[in-house]
Amino acid sequence: MGCCSKSLTRKSLLYKTGVEYGDYTINHVQGCSHGCKYPCYASMLAKRFGTVKTYEEWICPVIVSNTMELLNKELPKLKDKIKSVHLCFTTDPFMYGYEDICNLSIEVIKLINSYNLPCTALTKAVLPIELADLSKNNSYGITLISLNEEFRKKMEPGSAPYLDRINSLKKLHDKGCKTWVSIEPYPTPNIIDQDFEEILNSISFVDKIIFGRLHYNKLVSQYKDYKEYYNTLAYQVIKFCEERNIEYHIKEKTITEMQNA
Repeated sequence: MGCCSKSLTRKSLLYKTGVEYGDYTINHVQGCSHGCKYPCYASMLAKRFGTVKTYEEWICPVIVSNTMELLNKELPKLKDKIKSVHLCFTTDPFMYGYEDICNLSIEVIKLINSYNLPCTALTKAVLPIELADLSKNNSYGITLISLNEEFRKKMEPGSAPYLDRINSLKKLHDKGCKTWVSIEPYPTPNIIDQDFEEILNSISFVDKIIFGRLHYNKLVSQYKDYKEYYNTLAYQVIKFCEERNIEYHIKEKTITEMQNA
């Protein structure tokens, strides 16, 4: 297992997120070793604001060393405003191969739960089985945009194998935890041609599916019928979920009204 050799301090951690399905969020790590090359929006923002300068710096995660101290100060003040806390929007709470980050994230969730507040978590790594012992009001998710390992190694080089992610999610599901999957950012066939139904079937046990298109990649617009393609997949998700009583959310700008396209 890896270990972060550097740390930093911050003045605050909990903040209201602008993501359409989110409430409050916490990012207690800077950077992400998964090194996604879609490109990664969080990495793009970090470079724009000067938080990191290079890809190599981004993939060397840095823990916020005063995380628990800040949470102990902020939670009593914000507890009545918070509906839920998401881990994380600009990093990964269970970074693959980083035991110190995983352990800190579990402690973060425990503390938030002690205020009777639920957490949601999303990872491209393996969800720790220890999460099953925490509040059943929490919800744990994985990102899954393919089942092709060669594609993963190319686009998400530092992340966990897809089947390892699915298996860890299924174990939590079997322990009575709420589970979900983010199929985002989903690529067009000119990037990788794959069986979307196979991906959906691999996660048919989950409680919720979120689906979204790939942005910030010129190859998407080079695919002639990309708008119609994403529309078709979005409605496929809706049909799949409705038939199985699974919640779903289609991200904004994924479905295009074709008459206005």
